[in-house]
Amino acid sequence: MTETREFSLEPYSFEPYQPEEGEEYMSPHQEEHFRRILLAWKRSLMEEVDRTVHHMQDEATNFPDPNDRATQESEFSLELRTRDRERKLIKKIDEALERLDRHEYGYCESCGVEIGLRRLEARPTATLCIDCKTLEEIRERQHG
Repeated sequence: MTETREFSLEPYSFEPYQPEEGEEYMSPHQEEHFRRILLAWKRSLMEEVDRTVHHMQDEATNFPDPNDRATQESEFSLELRTRDRERKLIKKIDEALERLDRHEYGYCESCGVEIGLRRLEARPTATLCIDCKTLEEIRERQHG
């Protein structure tokens, strides 16, 4: 099993993992597949943070017109909220990488069953199997 698997470093353009017959769930090849996805995604988010910082520095102008100033502040505020969501996502990616290091990645934190390769490829930071996630969402709707 020393074959190399094709993988693009773009976070959303990767070759879906095709397990070999009899391959154990979360084998070293599978762990490496998800490590690459997570690292590429994190790298992409970090580059976006850098672009935002440079954009805000370059575009920061003290407009004499209050409407222009308000528009710029509104745009900056939106960018900062987006970056804050991405910062939280980077934290989740780091947590997923830690679970990979501990060989705990890919298993439901609630019931312990396999989350599944396709679900993890769709949502690499998933910590719950689809059944537990569905139950969690039902509980959230019931409790408002």
